[in-house]
Amino acid sequence: MRKIPVYTPPAGGWSSLIASARKLMDYKAFLRGSLSVLSSNQPIGGFDCPGCAWPDHKSHKTIDVCETGIKVIASETMSTRADAKFFARHTVKELQGWSGYELEHSGRLSEPLYYDAAQDRYVAISWQDAYARIAEQLKNLDSPDEALFYTSGRVANEPAFMYQLLVRCFGTNNLPDCSNMCHEPTSVMLGKQLGVGKATVVLEDFEQAKLILMFGQNPATNHPRMLEMLAHAHKQGCEILSINPMREQGLKAFRNPQKLTQMVAGMSDDMVDNVIQIQIGGDAALLTGMAKWLIENDKINTDFIETHTSGFEALKHWLREQSWADIVLGCGISQQEIVNIAGLVADSPATICTWGMGITQHVQGDDNVAMITNLLLLMGMIGIEGGGASPIRGHSNVQGDRTMGIHERPSQSLLDSIQKVFNHPMPQEDGLDVISGAKALIQGKIKAFVSMGGNYAVAAPDSNAIQQALTKNQLNVFIATKLNETMLYPGVDNLILPCVSRTERLITTKGEQFATIEDSMCNIVTTQGRVKPISKTLKSEAQIVAGIATQLFGTESSIPWQAMGEDFDVTRDYIAQAIAGFEDFNQRIRAADRGFHLYHPARHREWDTESGKAQFEVPKYPITYVATQMADRTSTFDDDNAKNSQPDEQAVWQLTSVRSHDQFNTMIFGFQDRYRQTDRRDVLFMHPDEMSRLGWQKGDTVRVLRQDSKGQQRTLGPLILTEMDIAANAVATYYPECNDLIDLDTHAPDSRIPSYKSLTVILERVSADDLVASA
Repeated sequence: MRKIPVYTPPAGGWSSLIASARKLMDYKAFLRGSLSVLSSNQPIGGFDCPGCAWPDHKSHKTIDVCETGIKVIASETMSTRADAKFFARHTVKELQGWSGYELEHSGRLSEPLYYDAAQDRYVAISWQDAYARIAEQLKNLDSPDEALFYTSGRVANEPAFMYQLLVRCFGTNNLPDCSNMCHEPTSVMLGKQLGVGKATVVLEDFEQAKLILMFGQNPATNHPRMLEMLAHAHKQGCEILSINPMREQGLKAFRNPQKLTQMVAGMSDDMVDNVIQIQIGGDAALLTGMAKWLIENDKINTDFIETHTSGFEALKHWLREQSWADIVLGCGISQQEIVNIAGLVADSPATICTWGMGITQHVQGDDNVAMITNLLLLMGMIGIEGGGASPIRGHSNVQGDRTMGIHERPSQSLLDSIQKVFNHPMPQEDGLDVISGAKALIQGKIKAFVSMGGNYAVAAPDSNAIQQALTKNQLNVFIATKLNETMLYPGVDNLILPCVSRTERLITTKGEQFATIEDSMCNIVTTQGRVKPISKTLKSEAQIVAGIATQLFGTESSIPWQAMGEDFDVTRDYIAQAIAGFEDFNQRIRAADRGFHLYHPARHREWDTESGKAQFEVPKYPITYVATQMADRTSTFDDDNAKNSQPDEQAVWQLTSVRSHDQFNTMIFGFQDRYRQTDRRDVLFMHPDEMSRLGWQKGDTVRVLRQDSKGQQRTLGPLILTEMDIAANAVATYYPECNDLIDLDTHAPDSRIPSYKSLTVILERVSADDLVASA
């Protein structure tokens, strides 16, 4: 086997500190950013980091933020402005040619703007005129369902509650959000199986766990604050396995930048005991093998199953029918390896299963989450200390936004509660999610698009089609802190409304305000920025919602929109009445430094499900689904290309998308992917042994081709081959650049999440002559 060049230093350490400092200087945010870093995740008077949703530990730290968090803070605290003067220098057509990196670094949005088609530029507009344009266009729609209201997971609880209230009072449930594209299978399946679609663990459970199974996640890049807890758990004797097609070097060891002794002495903590390199999309098959062995060898918690669960016999029957040959084919590792992992589960008195989007973003993503939950239920690991389900969310308040009602398929109890509190009828029909919303946009059924944060067109599949659809709209509104690609495809009325960032102070007519968020483990904590806003013109998201609502519904509305926008205590009082679990919200959030934990019934072995018990679920897709997809495509390829293909050449691959160490979701901070040792984004990662087998080598140029669900060919590239320790039959490239390979019909059936992490593709090596000809 060829040796793969790997990043040998530990995660964190001096490299992390140096990269953080450079990014603050790169954004011209060294002073504002450094002051904000000191306030990040602080219990009193600090703000919750706008990066990931990893919880805060109860112990106090002077600096409690990771490298990724510092990069997000640098982005928000930059001193450069993208104001009317900036747009006077750049037409929209010109900006359409800018990369995501260039747009990200163009500056903070600092005054309300509207698109002037005659100049092809954004120009300044007053807040009142902006509200009037929005209200006029919304009122002119034939139906409220012709409007789509998108939300990013960085929006705090108070404006999120107001936003969903505005949308529902307008008359629609068209509330897609970034959950539709990240953890929707988690919400759907945990909700179905346990009664609540959230983590059953708290942070302290990681200190008591004896076995942690990490599925499809790369915390060193995406949520580095988790590394400290993993290192601590490992030191306490917990065994940790990473189950991932890629061997992520950032999980090998961790040097904590906040531990002076480690930094000075060059010491580091081990984290992961073993990496199980299953094939892409093989998680359900692996879990099937583990569950099959545990049941057949009577290693399950029978008392828990009999007392607390339903559906066991159906799952047992299904597992009996699964052959070991199919299980091995489905996951790509040997039966003995599967049995070894199952043995660890059998011997562990406290097991946590934690997962990221490597589990959820598949056609079979619902099955993946269901099988993780099945495993935990088989062992009675829900409702015990040191055990449970721990999905790791991305955006810092993506979970809280859902709790506040940002959901296109709201529960009847939520609608009834909001209707009762505000004495206003709520729409009853389900709304559009990201997938159905994008389709409706492309089909011309949507006439107005309103976005509270996010980069919808770039984050979703079929990015180009969505961008072109936006140009046909009567209204597009973007409430945001930074410029992005989705804003550059204007319709008739196109407005950018700049808002205060998480890091900035918010002072209204009622004094200084704080907001709240909910982290990945159901903790409600305060967030209060400390630096001066970059512009006096900025408003908070809550104030913007109040301004739109007042113009849309009139000053005689029975809902006190302006009071809610100016005084968040008023908003929290309404939340306390409308949202279960938030009783006495204002009193409880002020009573403790670190907020409070929402009651989670499943953590107490109370099951809010249809059966009244925890529910085993049988997967819907065959465990050989991915292998079958590749075999079918191989057959088609051989038929079409028999004369051109070599007998020993494998043409069909499974492609997954990854994020670099220098990005957060669609935000591109730079081009350094430190742990993967590349400084460019136009790359395709492949194991060097696979390159050798094909007669290819690092630096070759390739194209990626995919036949979508409608039989249309999609192409990505040219890309540069580079080396990665990744499973056989697998390749990887960067998100969001790969999104046009994904069509809107390739998604999970129930959660409808796009399959960003598993696409069957064909690779073509491109010669120098071909490159010249295409140029």
